[in-house]
Amino acid sequence: MVKDTLGVALGDLRPTQITVGYHEVGTKRQEWRSADKDGRVSLLRSHVIPAVLGPKKRIYIVDHHHFARALLEEGAPYAGVYIIEDLSHLEKDEFWIFLDNSDWCHAYDEKGQRRRLSDIPKRLVDLKDDPFRSLVGQLIQIGACAKSEKPFAEFIWADFLRRRIDPALVKEDFSAALLKAIELAGSSQAKSLPGWCARPS
Repeated sequence: MVKDTLGVALGDLRPTQITVGYHEVGTKRQEWRSADKDGRVSLLRSHVIPAVLGPKKRIYIVDHHHFARALLEEGAPYAGVYIIEDLSHLEKDEFWIFLDNSDWCHAYDEKGQRRRLSDIPKRLVDLKDDPFRSLVGQLIQIGACAKSEKPFAEFIWADFLRRRIDPALVKEDFSAALLKAIELAGSSQAKSLPGWCARPS
């Protein structure tokens, strides 16, 4: 089922993951803030948010969490959403199990630890910061790794980096952490990750 739904209030959207990268959200906020009216229309059209209908017809987004959070923080009232599946007939526990088994939710916290499905927040504003997810966003932006269609590929990369870069470095010197991440992204250690780009010899 694919159904266009335009102008959904951002406050009505529910997340299907626990974290986002606040640095990446900040980048998207700046992009929105610096765009004129036509530019903002273009951003909205290029970031139509896929979602599923859950119990009580609530709308759960399954991608573009960073963009949605950025719009919310910028005070934008609405976002474009399209419904890819109507699961409103399922009970709450059935719904979340269905999402989990369909790779439509990601119940891992900012330390990369698996949590209960019930720990996924109900509001975009309650998404926690995973600085390593922000590092991955920058790696993709500069071409150090490729964006992948594999579900939650960025979080796979984030977990890879989390095991190899001191969290204190990411918090205290993001630029230095990014240089380390670039080095790791091109190494053979990362060759099994989705979107890996071998470092030129």
